[in-house]
Amino acid sequence: MIKGNLLVVGGAGFIGKNLSIKSLQKGYSTTVISLNKVDFDKRILGVNYIQVDINNIGELRQKLSNKFFHYVINLSGYVDHSSYLYGGVNVINTHFGGLQNLLQVLDWSILKRFVQIGSSDEYGSLPAPQNENMRESPISPYSFGKVASTNLLQMLYRTEKLPVVILRLFLVYGERQNNERFFPQVIKNCLLDKNFPTSQGKQLRDFSHVDDITNGILKTLDINKVNGEIINLASGVSISIIDVIKLIQKLIGSGKPDFGKISYREGENMELFADISKAKKLLRWSPKIGLDEGIKKTINHFRSNKWN
Repeated sequence: MIKGNLLVVGGAGFIGKNLSIKSLQKGYSTTVISLNKVDFDKRILGVNYIQVDINNIGELRQKLSNKFFHYVINLSGYVDHSSYLYGGVNVINTHFGGLQNLLQVLDWSILKRFVQIGSSDEYGSLPAPQNENMRESPISPYSFGKVASTNLLQMLYRTEKLPVVILRLFLVYGERQNNERFFPQVIKNCLLDKNFPTSQGKQLRDFSHVDDITNGILKTLDINKVNGEIINLASGVSISIIDVIKLIQKLIGSGKPDFGKISYREGENMELFADISKAKKLLRWSPKIGLDEGIKKTINHFRSNKWN
């Protein structure tokens, strides 16, 4: 039985791929929007693919004409910590402008849920554990673009009853992640027994396996009381970067991290981990995959897929 038509914007990325696989399993007719063409050998059987730049409203309107979606999950954009004068304007436009184009093109009359994927970076330098009642404090164009999107969507919920929920993800890892991200980089270098530079690693962070996160995202499609809400999705457990690297190194049995070789990012929050009590209450969701188990799953995936 088909539950409804689901549009995953940015569905060719790491979380989007895993989400699309799971949405098909749960009975959603799934369509993915991607900025770049997805090669046939990398497509998920049963998913419809649309290549379009959501920042081009004319092209977006054309590609989505005569298509109707009951659910939309917006994973568009990318993590980019560029400063305002050196690329930050484009980052803001990509996140905030692209969202506005989507809202103008979609048919609200049949829309049951719009899920906006936000970021822990919206909390900026606020103290941990970060919770949804804190006022946002963006410290980069990227986090500002996310906060602007959050505020727009909440306004539209209050004034025009847009059925929206904002999910703030902390750090997500797991199978099919881009090789340039933190976990794949560390795993690859340890598997190859290489020397590799890292920061001193004293930052406290909150890591969740992608299976837990995609389960949480899909739970929001069936629960009306999430409308208008901001909800953290994370493990709720803090661990230092250095301990994560050492755990990966221990599980693989090789690798030579050079701690302190990379400086901390300017303005970086040294303690970024979530209060997830709201997700537990509203979604009846909690993470099931511990860090050890999740890392082992990810390592095995890398070994069997040759880092592709």
